Amino acid sequence: MNLVKRNFVFDFDSTLTSVEALDVLAEITLNGSPKKEEVIQEVTRITNQGIDGEMSFTESLEKRIRLLSAKKSDLPLLIEELKQKVSPSIERNKEFFESFSDDIYVISAGFKEFIDPIVAEYNIPSERVFANTFEFDTDGVIVGFDTQNPLSKHNGKIDCLKSLNLEGEVQVIGDGYSDAVTKEAGVADTFFAYTENVSRDKTIANADHITPNLDEFLYVNKLPRNLSYPKNRIKILLLENVHPDAFTKLTGDGFSVETVSRSLSEDELIEKLKDVHVLGIRSKTQVTRKVIEAAEKLMVVSAFCIGTKQIDLDACKENGVVVFNAPYSNTRSVVELAIGEIIMLMRSVFQRSTEIHNGQWNKTAQGSREVRGKKLGIVGYGNIGKQLSVLAEALGMDVYYYDVEDKLSLGNATKIDTLKELLNISDVVTLHVDDNSANKNYIGKEELAEMKDGAHLVNLSRGFVVDIEALVDALKSGKLAGAAVDVYPEEPRKNGEFYTELKGLDNVILTPHVGGSTEEAQRDIADFVPNKIMAYINSGNTVDAVNFPNIRLPKHKNAHRFLHIHKNVPGVMAKINKVLAKYELNITGQYLSTDEKVGYVITDVDKEYNQEVITKLKKVEGTIKFRVLY
Repeated sequence: MNLVKRNFVFDFDSTLTSVEALDVLAEITLNGSPKKEEVIQEVTRITNQGIDGEMSFTESLEKRIRLLSAKKSDLPLLIEELKQKVSPSIERNKEFFESFSDDIYVISAGFKEFIDPIVAEYNIPSERVFANTFEFDTDGVIVGFDTQNPLSKHNGKIDCLKSLNLEGEVQVIGDGYSDAVTKEAGVADTFFAYTENVSRDKTIANADHITPNLDEFLYVNKLPRNLSYPKNRIKILLLENVHPDAFTKLTGDGFSVETVSRSLSEDELIEKLKDVHVLGIRSKTQVTRKVIEAAEKLMVVSAFCIGTKQIDLDACKENGVVVFNAPYSNTRSVVELAIGEIIMLMRSVFQRSTEIHNGQWNKTAQGSREVRGKKLGIVGYGNIGKQLSVLAEALGMDVYYYDVEDKLSLGNATKIDTLKELLNISDVVTLHVDDNSANKNYIGKEELAEMKDGAHLVNLSRGFVVDIEALVDALKSGKLAGAAVDVYPEEPRKNGEFYTELKGLDNVILTPHVGGSTEEAQRDIADFVPNKIMAYINSGNTVDAVNFPNIRLPKHKNAHRFLHIHKNVPGVMAKINKVLAKYELNITGQYLSTDEKVGYVITDVDKEYNQEVITKLKKVEGTIKFRVLY
């Protein structure tokens, strides 16, 4: 237990609030002025020069006040604006300020007239606020400030802290150079560079600790806080050029995110994941059992694509790692490519294009047919198959589909009972089956022989679904008139040279697994998947998890949330509740979901409890992973 008295000294502008107050005042006083933007930019420039020590602070204040032309009557509006601009992590940790108000001081080069009303709501009285004060003329116009106040001068915070002569440890938390120099001057024991709102190089260079939010500051000091573990300490690794919107969304929620443009080998991945909590990949990175078992901190693997074949789902489940994917986000992109390729195959567009690129003019209708009235056979009537069905019907095609499960048709599509029958009647067959290993060579020599002479095949599903050697034979023999292939049995992990036996066939359209690769799809995925990551990390929700029991929960308030992942064996829940009963925890909500291998139980309890209960819950037999959310 820490018996040394600690004093917490906070800056105001860009620390307790997310803005510089005089910049906001400029917005208010210059509203409607034709020179508003020009003046505001100048005010901001002078503010930064004063903060970074490039201009004397007295001169900085004088210049800004002259530019503002503000009145006393403007201050109530400024105060209301600032109340809406309190830094997010400050606001969510309001209880800290209320509980430790006797140890908290605000020392700012701002002004008491607007600081006092803001911090009063955080239980900080005016006598522990040290700041400048305005001077007004008889009309209430702000004409200056108290020049005798040390905070209006260079090194004012140093002089103020010296005069306070605080007993015990002094910790200064701020964003500016004037905060940083207090440590060098010997009036502060520790300086925390506060970067939630602004990050200044000179400030960071002099910091004992960089704190991106108040949660981090409270965590380092082992003080009560709203979040048990600061989000900035949760590390996320995004591979394979995941859309930048995902980075923006996750960093915006406070997580530390690293991006790598390529996929990683197994050994590279094991090394990289040592301190990573969330991994984001696309289709090339192989997340093997060896990788999962070596990644002790890993909580989530997210596939920024539809398929999860590249992830060992069983290993993830057994090690308490939740897997998310994006099953719907690129559906439209795949469907549009399928429609485009069907039309190009039926019209022999690829052959004509190749010929004219080679200088040949072959204007002919031979082998060029409309899609209207032709029979489209869809193998796999899931999200993509159904949407393709609707669009193809709108083009005038007769749509037939086959699925191993009983699926209701959309529009006028006709359900076919056997694959053989579908292949027999279709002018174009398009494949949209899942990545089940049982689907290997689903379309082989026998199936291709069942297709109509002169039919076309489109594969936008999985590479191993089609026997490539058999497809090559069918194309070379003229059994099939053409094919479009986007996926292959083996695909390289990075861009470069690639070979397939289909290369060079003039009636084959080849694309490098780009069915879902549109800007729109990648943006949608970069929105959908991060939402799932954040819902799990922030609240414990597992809705839409690929490998885990699904639980959707209300946001927890004024409670601790225990997240307990365990083997689904008899007696585990009884043991968990026995521990909770022993320590007399008041349970406000409990949610359990299981599958054949794991159980996932979430328990909300009152905030006050014996910390020993956490150790006991971690030791419950069958526990895989346990964490606490405040």
